[in-house]
This record gives sequence, structure tokens and C-alpha cells, in this order.
Amino acid sequence: MFRVLPDAEGLAREAAREFAASAAESVRDRGLFCVALSGGSTPRLLHERLAGDWAREIAWERVRFYFGDERCVPPDHERSNYRMARETLFDPLAISATRIFRMRGEEEPRRAALDYEAELRTHVPAEGVIPRLDLVLLGLGSDGHTASLFPETQALVEKRRLAAANFVAKFSEWRLTLTYPCLRAARRILFLVTGAEKSDAAAAILGRRGGDSLPAGRVKPRSGSVLWLLDRAAAAKLPVDGSTADGRR
Repeated sequence: MFRVLPDAEGLAREAAREFAASAAESVRDRGLFCVALSGGSTPRLLHERLAGDWAREIAWERVRFYFGDERCVPPDHERSNYRMARETLFDPLAISATRIFRMRGEEEPRRAALDYEAELRTHVPAEGVIPRLDLVLLGLGSDGHTASLFPETQALVEKRRLAAANFVAKFSEWRLTLTYPCLRAARRILFLVTGAEKSDAAAAILGRRGGDSLPAGRVKPRSGSVLWLLDRAAAAKLPVDGSTADGRR
């Protein structure tokens, strides 16, 4: 399912509503809300909305924060997803460090991935043998990647690990990322997609044939739901029968 919003601001408002609804349901049903955050400019707008309009509407003391991926840089680096989340969400809401579980991009990548899997298994409630995140926020690259699951990279074929160190040749760098086994166990996946440069990838995934050839198209929870929120530029090449919304708050 997808919804088309007028612009990035409207998408952030709609995403904030979805975040709040997921948090309320999780806290009501399980007493805890485990969410994995994404990096990039669109989540920044979402964070600002959550820390503003929704600051008093969400039981933040019941939220545990995780990350879908991270660059292999220190936490104070300008490219760090954690740093962006800290500046736009954690600090404004005074979130306790005990409820933030960051990927340690400053450490040796393979060790950092193993440590993050251990964090997930220790702190995220499981159904069966797999920890089950309540909500995972994801983006979409123009090449069809999501999190740091890039085309033609080794992490795409990981069948067992929940987190992986993934070498991305196009950038000549390592990334840390959640894997398909972890993503497919989530209760809800929320994609946030803005910009005309994403329109081809979005159409390939959400069009009538589906886009399993692209990494983002393979994120299909076994018993959860997936919702795509796109602005008009990103949705320009999609079929016209998708649902639309004009997020207001």
C-alpha cells in the first residue's frame, strides 16, 4: 500500500501520525515500543515534527530507539545517522541514553554488527527466535537500496544474522545495516520517499509487476504490514490507483 502526499512537509506530518499510532498500539498491547530509525533528510523533518507537535502525545518513556543502518564513522561525525537523530529528536525530547541503542560505526565493522545483533536479541522482545521490532522506518535510494542494503552487496544474501557489516563498492566504504531476517520480522515497515530522483525506483517496486529485483522491494514482513509514503515528485511514475492523503496537523 502507498499514499501520496503533496510535499516533504506533508509527508513528515503523515509519517508522524503513523509513528504515533504505532507507538500507542504497541504501548497498549505490550507496554513497550521498539522502533528503528532511518537516516537522511526526510527523517529529519519527521523528527522535528515528533519533537514539536507530538512531543506530549507519545509515551516517550516507553520507547526504545534502534537504527536501520549506520555509516562507519564516529557518533559525532557529520555523516552519522545517530548524530542526526540525537540533534533532531533525542536531545529536544531529553531521551535517556539508556533507551537509545546505536550502531557503533566507530568500531571494526564486523564486530560492531555482531554486537548490534546481541543488543537486539537482548533488548527487543521476540516471537519465536527472532526479535520483533514494532516499527522500522526506511528510505529508498535512486538505485533501489534501503537501509544499507545496496544492489550487488553481500548483505542481500544474509539468511541468519540480524545485522551485518556490508561493503558498498560504489562508495568504497563499509556500512552497518539490519538484514532481511530482521526487517521481515517487524510488525510494521514505513517507507519515507521524497524527490523526483526516486521516481524510477518507486515505480519499479510499487508498479503492477512489483520490484523484487531491487533491494527495497524485497522488504516484505512475514506477518506485518508495509506502508509507503511518497511525495508527488517521488510518486510521479506510479499507477494512478494508489491511495492518497494530505496529512494535516
